[in-house]
Amino acid sequence: MKANLTPSIVHHFSSIEDPRLDRRKKHDLSDILFITICAVICGADNWVAIEAFGYAKKEWLTRLLSLKNGIPSHDTFGNVFAVIDPEPSVFPLKEEIPK
Repeated sequence: MKANLTPSIVHHFSSIEDPRLDRRKKHDLSDILFITICAVICGADNWVAIEAFGYAKKEWLTRLLSLKNGIPSHDTFGNVFAVIDPEPSVFPLKEEIPK
């Protein structure tokens, strides 16, 4: 059974529109955002480090997230953030995410 994430994280980012094509969505946007936020808080500063964080914390993350296709690759993290609207009103922490 998956734990319920606190509304403070999920709710805050629920308004972010997922610009990806439906047929290309192997990972939930909320999973990608949650892993990225946790990894950056823990010091990750690039997409490879965020992917490595995901694998290092996979047991914990699987209790919280769906991860229906496992941990996203570093390319997936980079590709998703490349297409998210950079407006601070839409994604207020975009400046904190590695490039």
